[in-house]
Amino acid sequence: MLDVIEDVRNEFKVKLTDNFEEEVISFLNTSGGNIYIGVNDKGVIVGINGNIDLLQRTIKDRIKDNIMPSTLGLYDVVILEENNKKYIKIIIAHGSDDPYYIKGMGMTPDSCFIRVGSSIQSMPYDMINNRINKRTRISLRNIVSPKQELTFNQLKIYYEEKGFNINNNFLKQLELYTDDGKYNYNAYLLADNNTMSIRFGKYEGTNAVNLIENEDFGNCSIIKATKSILDKLEIENRIFTRIEYPERKEIKMYDYVAVREAVVNAIVHNDWSNEYAPKFEMFNDRLVISSNGGIQPSTTKEEFLEGYSLPKNKELMKVFNDLGLVEQMGTGIIRILQSYDKKSFEFFPNFIRVTFPFNENKTDLNKRKVNDIKLTETQNSIIRLMLDSPYITQESLARLLDVNIRTIQRNIKILIDIGLVERTGATKKGKWLVKN
Repeated sequence: MLDVIEDVRNEFKVKLTDNFEEEVISFLNTSGGNIYIGVNDKGVIVGINGNIDLLQRTIKDRIKDNIMPSTLGLYDVVILEENNKKYIKIIIAHGSDDPYYIKGMGMTPDSCFIRVGSSIQSMPYDMINNRINKRTRISLRNIVSPKQELTFNQLKIYYEEKGFNINNNFLKQLELYTDDGKYNYNAYLLADNNTMSIRFGKYEGTNAVNLIENEDFGNCSIIKATKSILDKLEIENRIFTRIEYPERKEIKMYDYVAVREAVVNAIVHNDWSNEYAPKFEMFNDRLVISSNGGIQPSTTKEEFLEGYSLPKNKELMKVFNDLGLVEQMGTGIIRILQSYDKKSFEFFPNFIRVTFPFNENKTDLNKRKVNDIKLTETQNSIIRLMLDSPYITQESLARLLDVNIRTIQRNIKILIDIGLVERTGATKKGKWLVKN
């Protein structure tokens, strides 16, 4: 049984119905939500009989072909299973081009719908006209690329690696052209070469004074830039050791899954129209990710933190989803909040900031006697050699123990952290002090 009820956000269906498009439109025109197929009115999973993969494709085709304006990047269709019963969840975002309507019927009360409670209602003419007047036309697909000589070799390789067939309509299917046939700003961001700088800065200390590392991962397809940022943050995610007698536990500096979601969200939902890229900054005690544009005017902070938000760049969302950088639409914030508090998010009029405090600062390293702690063979050997020769160097330790210097450095840090070893004296002429 599902842990949600039918309400303004959720709709249950035992099977795919004739009015399915109307249900989807009602979510697109309201605040987004979920449609479950294979679930009865009480939320009990009854499952789906027949070819569920074919049903999944049918659902995608009906949304894509029967609803206007384009719903590209505004929905996701996933197959789920519980107690050996498979069912389908359709995740729908609120669209920025509302009112959405049934193709071929125009924007009338007979084809425009909204969600009211757990039911749908026709949208009256005055509401339709009001929304048309307020419709946001400044979108990346309508902004002409500053460069028109673009290539997309990287993007095509990424799609081919995911099993997609690349044809002559590839770029058109991704909506990378304006209405008059020119490359739009989405195309510019996804192209092999652009002038968009995406930087990672690393600082010594806890403020932005002493910059010790400054890397630019931009000037290429933002898909490649995203992967480069993610690789960098995976490398930076060092392992710390916490002693919880009688065991030693290794913990990462931050939850990489949560950070990965924040990186992707920052890039795909960034307001690129002002030509400002997201920022990625690392300090001694935290990682900070900032994206431009703030949350959408039609979304509250509470809705945002519940995973209900309007995609700012639905065409980019479609590409990120195709390439596996987004697992399910709307789940990124929820994944972050599984490991971090809502206070990690800060909202400003023109940007959103997410702060990930490092686990190192939360770690209480228990100080215990040598005989109370289970040490590895390498650590025991290091202690014996230090007792025999307090002035021994790390290079000599590595040579005598037949390991590399990084292994020695890592294990010495562990011994220092748990209070068994201390370095005294000058850097070159100091000695090791093994504590009893």
